[in-house]
Amino acid sequence: MIDRLGQLKEGYNVLTEMNGKHKDMLMDIGVYKMKAGQEEVCLDNEKESAVLLLTGKLVLEWDGNKKEIERNSVFDEDPWCLHVPKNVEIKITAVKESEVILQKTDNEKEFDCKLYSPEDCRSDIFGEGVWKDAARRVVRTVFDYSNAPYSNLVIGEVINFPGRWSSYIPHHHPQPEVYYYKFNKPQGFGCSIIGDDVYKIEDNSTSIIPGGLVHPQVAAPGYAMYYCWMIRHLDNNPWTDRIDAEEHKWLLGKDVKIWPEK
Repeated sequence: MIDRLGQLKEGYNVLTEMNGKHKDMLMDIGVYKMKAGQEEVCLDNEKESAVLLLTGKLVLEWDGNKKEIERNSVFDEDPWCLHVPKNVEIKITAVKESEVILQKTDNEKEFDCKLYSPEDCRSDIFGEGVWKDAARRVVRTVFDYSNAPYSNLVIGEVINFPGRWSSYIPHHHPQPEVYYYKFNKPQGFGCSIIGDDVYKIEDNSTSIIPGGLVHPQVAAPGYAMYYCWMIRHLDNNPWTDRIDAEEHKWLLGKDVKIWPEK
């Protein structure tokens, strides 16, 4: 299903809750809309936390560390993201108007805090040179099981070019996933397919993706689409790869021909 927030309200905007809204996502996720000078303190005694800067300028303070970070565009700049275990306080101070994603889930493990810089973010081009570039997109991975096996979370971003597809070929996995969207223009839109259902997505929309359902996406021509993708590992079953839909695997063949085939 899709939730459309419309305009973000000042303060914390709930996307999912472990004990409430969309609890089957197994994560607390929300977006802070902060004005200059505003402070937020995040401390959880049971959950690990990831704080990802969407846009703006912040001072982050955690575990004796302090860092000023800035990001002007989700489309043109890789992310900053702070990841901490339970019992670590994060203080967020907005230097100028800012938007920040907070992702949390339960985790008993102790691990070192890490501030991922834009240089730490893995950025890949998927879909290049196939299907007439109809699904060419940028996939950024901040952390997943490969570089943070102690975490119960995964977080990354996709830049979906105008008129093109992402999360393609259609695939699924047993772990729940959430997409949070931004468009380069306020009237931008696209479509999210979840299982057999098709939804219109707009700025600040959220896709709620239960495990086991395919979830390809497409942006309307003229509008670049961004989404932050967030996965919750299942107990003893971490997300490590996608399961491609069997009927669409032919598209992965070498030098595959699509219409026109002659």
